[in-house]
Amino acid sequence: MRARLVVLLLCSWLVCEPLGAQRRQGPDLPPGLDAYVERLMRTFAVPGLALAIVKDGQVLLARGYGVRTLGFPEPVDGQTRFGIASNTKAFTAVALQMLVEEGKLDWDRPVVDYLPAFQLSDPYATRALTVRDLLVHRSGLGLGAGDLLWWPPTGYDRAEIVRRIRHLPMAHPLRYRYAYNNVLYIVAGALIEAVTGQSWEEFVEQRIVRPLGMRNAHVRLSAAAEPGNVARPHALVGGRLQPVRPFTSDVANPAGGINASAEDIARWMIALLDSGRLADGSRLFQARWVEEFWSIQTPIPIPDRIDPELEPLRPRFLGYGMGLQVRDYRGYKLLTHTGGLPGYLSRLALLPERKLGVAVLTNQESSAAFNALTWWILDYYLGVRPAYDWIEAYRRLEERSQAQLAEAESRIRAARDSTRGPSLPLERYAGRYRDAWYGEVEIAYRDGRLEIRFLPTLSLQGELEHWQYDTFVARWRDRELRADAFVTFWLNPDGSIAEVRLRPVSPATDFSFDFQDLRLLPLARGR
Repeated sequence: MRARLVVLLLCSWLVCEPLGAQRRQGPDLPPGLDAYVERLMRTFAVPGLALAIVKDGQVLLARGYGVRTLGFPEPVDGQTRFGIASNTKAFTAVALQMLVEEGKLDWDRPVVDYLPAFQLSDPYATRALTVRDLLVHRSGLGLGAGDLLWWPPTGYDRAEIVRRIRHLPMAHPLRYRYAYNNVLYIVAGALIEAVTGQSWEEFVEQRIVRPLGMRNAHVRLSAAAEPGNVARPHALVGGRLQPVRPFTSDVANPAGGINASAEDIARWMIALLDSGRLADGSRLFQARWVEEFWSIQTPIPIPDRIDPELEPLRPRFLGYGMGLQVRDYRGYKLLTHTGGLPGYLSRLALLPERKLGVAVLTNQESSAAFNALTWWILDYYLGVRPAYDWIEAYRRLEERSQAQLAEAESRIRAARDSTRGPSLPLERYAGRYRDAWYGEVEIAYRDGRLEIRFLPTLSLQGELEHWQYDTFVARWRDRELRADAFVTFWLNPDGSIAEVRLRPVSPATDFSFDFQDLRLLPLARGR
């Protein structure tokens, strides 16, 4: 009922929003674009959306739809800022290329030559990992490894995160396989500061954002909490769509810190599609670097199976380049990336052969929305007729995915034997524990219950509810986290606690909650 009410409210806002100058549709735009966007926003309950389309060096469209905040009338327009999250990574790649062209960096020299404090847990990987390797997700670290150092916000600064990476477990040998990673982009930010004396934020703002004329853009995650023309992030919390707190920890800016508008992203896409050329004829980077920028550096395995609704997306080649994914779409090379933060999702897509770019920014966590709009627009310019109904495709896919998730969570509950109590009195589980890379976690016994608190991360605190045997569930008090975790105590033969391991309760938990990489030892034993 609540979800239906949200959709009805969105319908009324979309219909009642006046059509200003920014919404007039030119002859080069897909017919029925406004109607398609409004249908998409109703279907996936998206409060606000910004859309940019560029072609042949011209901005065809940079405008907004819907509202900045659910329940309030302020509309999204072409200057409304959204967190673009990991679409920031291409900015970091361009910043490093600038320094390579200035002779301050070499793509294929080891990072430790410039940043001696950087280490991985594998000594060979430490010596061999290059500046290029920081960007292309082939370090040997696992998916999302180390994200708990900054997500949710911790007290660690960039230098401390770089120092702690040396204790992260390696999942694979260096360059063995693709595994998406954020913390090495934080290292890239520290590298920029080491060789220039400027912070990542200063460098990117002065050398990229200002020259591009991105007048609305900010290079800090914390800008999402500032007043002004800003889209408020939204998410489903307890099954209800509502505004959520923006993520504001600036330590992760090199991996996902930029807040920008449709107008800003249009300028960025034009520059990328024109080999780094700016409006005044100067360049962000030399044109000869384009082929490298647009080439696969790390192959990504192509899945054997693809959902039938997404068959048009089946790639023939797939990999990661320099801050962008490289793949094909309907016979053309596609450069693309997504971005995700609490309450913000986005996609950027570039077809270099057609000098075409599309960016969709949203203030809701529906990947179906930004994907359905991106592919529909690309199809129009590629001459796909009749038009494929991407909204219906993603609606069916989302419906099936929700059913599969519910079934998986039901299997987890069915496997529980709640009659099996803990091995020890509850107070025996209390104490301080430490993980080598993350830091300390406190488990306290109060009023007959166990509580857990991650000391570096203020928001990760909650109750431990007994599940079965020596496994409990951490129920975080901050329900916006949506990341409850199983907490299992491993015992020594004498009944003392050997270590504590965690893993997410739900398969839907964001991979950046990398609980599974923690190995918490009792503090006295872990020193």
